[in-house]
Amino acid sequence: QTPLVESGGGSVEGGGSLRLSCVASESAYWGVCMTWYRQSPGSERQKIASIYTKQNLPRVLWPVEGRFSISRDNAKKTMYLQMNSLRPEDSAIYYCASAGSCYDSPHLQEFWGPGTEVSVSP
Repeated sequence: QTPLVESGGGSVEGGGSLRLSCVASESAYWGVCMTWYRQSPGSERQKIASIYTKQNLPRVLWPVEGRFSISRDNAKKTMYLQMNSLRPEDSAIYYCASAGSCYDSPHLQEFWGPGTEVSVSP
């Protein structure tokens, strides 16, 4: 069983918007902290946003700060990433992860989804 499942990726023109979702298949996979990463070919996996689920404390990192926002619905065990003003450099596979704290390193995450691809054309 896949612990986390992302959805909402696709192809969009620059300046457009997408909303990604991440659903935990069981409560055990719904972390104290839920995090979004992205990875483009030849690059390391990059943390872009995280949220402490109980306290509803979001954090959005450069270079998406001001364009992306993160939210969650604890009852649905679902996390969202609203992506606005998309740019070609935002093209990547987007992954969600869960852990006991909002770590920056992907190596400290406990559970992962398979990813959803986002492609932004000029």
